[in-house]
Amino acid sequence: MAAVNDPIRLELMKNAFAAVADEMAATVVRTARSSVIKEAMDFSTGLLDLKGNLVAQGLCLPVHMGSFPPTLATVLEKFGGDIHPGDVFALNDPYTGAGLHLPDIFVFKPVFYDGRLLAFGSSKRG
Repeated sequence: MAAVNDPIRLELMKNAFAAVADEMAATVVRTARSSVIKEAMDFSTGLLDLKGNLVAQGLCLPVHMGSFPPTLATVLEKFGGDIHPGDVFALNDPYTGAGLHLPDIFVFKPVFYDGRLLAFGSSKRG
């Protein structure tokens, strides 16, 4: 990916990515049936690049963000060559980076543009 040298464009992109992550968080809260999610906001959302680097995080619990990269690495290790539009990956194995609590569930949704995988939308329920 090319570096962005225009500070205005960089700021616009940063805010656009943050808005996407915030919308993901709002959708989780709006559709949740759990008071832990609705009231305590014990979950995280974010956008990750193809290497698992966090690009943007939603306005929720940031403590989960450290476990996103190793968990996405597990998904990419197993399915890296077989990821298609419409796929969704869910993982809750604590031995492969998915957290320490039994109900911890990671969800990764590939983001494609013109048929090319660009990033992953992600969510973790803690």
